[in-house]
Formats: sequence, C-alpha cells, structure tokens
Amino acid sequence: MFGYEISRVEVSELFNAETAWESLPFVLGGVPLTILVAVLGMILGLVLGFFIAVARRSTNRILRWPARVYISFMRGTPILVFLFILYFGLPVVGIELTAILAAVLGFGLNSAAYIAEINRSSLNSVDEGQWESAQALGFTYWTTMRRIILPQATRIAIPPLANVFLDLLKATSLAAMISVPELFNKAQIVAGRNYDSMTMYILAALIYWPLTMVFSALQDYLEKRYDKYL
Repeated sequence: MFGYEISRVEVSELFNAETAWESLPFVLGGVPLTILVAVLGMILGLVLGFFIAVARRSTNRILRWPARVYISFMRGTPILVFLFILYFGLPVVGIELTAILAAVLGFGLNSAAYIAEINRSSLNSVDEGQWESAQALGFTYWTTMRRIILPQATRIAIPPLANVFLDLLKATSLAAMISVPELFNKAQIVAGRNYDSMTMYILAALIYWPLTMVFSALQDYLEKRYDKYL
C-alpha cells in the first residue's frame, strides 16, 4: 500500500528539473566561496594542528596540557555554536568580524583539533629509531622533523586529513547560518523565492557530490606521490 502511494507522487513534486536548471548559475556562484572558505580553513587548521600536535607530544606540561585542553574543547563543542560565538558573540566585547572571516577562523580553529590528533598519531607511528639516527648524525630537532619525520608521517596522515577536508567542505554549508553567500546559502535564497525547497536542496546535494569527488581524486594523487616514503 505504501509503495503504491509513493508511486503516485509525481517526480516533479520532488525535483523540478526546469527550476533547477534555471537556478543553477546562481547557485553555482556560491561554489568559489565554498571552496575558498574550506581551503583557507584547512590551511589554518593544518598550520595550527601541526604545532598543537608537537605541543601535545611534548614532555613539558606547560605545552602539553594547554594543547590537550584545546583539543578537548574544540572536539567537544559544535562548530555551529563556535561560528555563532565568533560572528554574533564577539561584537559584544567590541570585536567585529566579517562573516567570511568568522567562517574561516571557525572552521580553521575547529579542524585544528582533529588535525592535531591525526598529526600526533602519524608522528608517533614513525619508528623511534629514525629520531635516534638523526640525533647521532647531529641533526637538530626541526631539521629531523622537516627532512626525515614529516615526509614519512605525511603519507600516513593523508587519508585521514583528506577526510577532514571533505567534512570541512560539506560543513561550509553551516556558514549560511551567519550569512556567508556560499553554495547552500544561494540555494536557500532561491528556495525562499520560489517556495520549492526540495528541488534546491537536491540541487545543492548534486553540486556538493562532484566537488567531493574532485578532491577525493586529489587525495589519490597525493597518496601515490608519497608512496616513495614508505
């Protein structure tokens, strides 16, 4: 009975191809900003995540414990709440950020916690003998890190880091809540105009899908590129 009722629903009621096609250029206009926010957020997360991971591995409690608290806080709070704090909360204390800057900072600071844990586990997976050999050759800590440890750890970290970026790319849809004119925000605008939310949400999903496929292909390339370090 349920199958019969569902079969009676016109496809056009779920997805209006004509409306989607007419709205496609406008919605696609949000793609560059979606990618920009995701990429800048990821770059910020990678930089912060590396140093947080180093601090997390330190034997110095002054470095290790703040890093642990930061990771715990960022992983334990919703990113949307953090975006609201940055965009709507900071003006209360006299700090005003643009929506785009708040989004980049929010995604970057949040992803840094996850990236830090990925980096920490990747660095720990490199054999301790590598450090000892470098020390015997007179290499400094940072020279050892840059020339010996990081190339090996990077190959291990690429798959989980790629997953973080893909999650970040999709999570940029939350930036619509603070008025960033990215992909999902554009879809919401059209949905509000023509009262066809289902079509626009499906259209947004169909745009996010190939975007993630492109970056998944980049992940495959990077994995092959770093295979030589295994």
